[in-house]
Amino acid sequence: MNKKYFILFMLLVMVCGFTVKVEGDKKMAITITSSAFKEGGMIPAKYTCDGQGISPPLKWEQIPQGIKSFALISDDPDAPAGIWVHWVMWNIPAESNGLPENVQSVKELSDGSKQGVNDSRKIGYGSPCPPSGTHRYYFKVYALDTMLNLPDRAAKGDLLAAMKGHILAEGSLMGKYQRR
Repeated sequence: MNKKYFILFMLLVMVCGFTVKVEGDKKMAITITSSAFKEGGMIPAKYTCDGQGISPPLKWEQIPQGIKSFALISDDPDAPAGIWVHWVMWNIPAESNGLPENVQSVKELSDGSKQGVNDSRKIGYGSPCPPSGTHRYYFKVYALDTMLNLPDRAAKGDLLAAMKGHILAEGSLMGKYQRR
């Protein structure tokens, strides 16, 4: 395309409000599921403060090639004080296709995965425990082109900053919970 047509095209894009998607920026979608609950379904009490408070099993598919690790963030956007972070995890091995039920709350797992602090200031999974009403809990998985070097007790903000520019694909699973 010669310069004159390129300028005309760009003016058309700006005036009409069209967006141009750059192929290199396109992120693939990861499909996340759980054998414990369906997308948009109720999370069983077993995985909440009303039960054992253990993490649910998660499985992901449609993994892009070239990834070096996965990261996970779980949060509740319906918390009274704003978004409440329940789980922060990174450096999950690239060959992983999910997480088992009851991931131990330790800084580093035997496979090298690392866990940061949730908004309860604890390492690992913090189970849903809404003060009132039905809350939504998102389990978000990110496929990264790198391993991350984060300090112990890193939080969601630290993880988001470290992942910037390294996300190849992402996906989300949402479950709901209301206390008895």
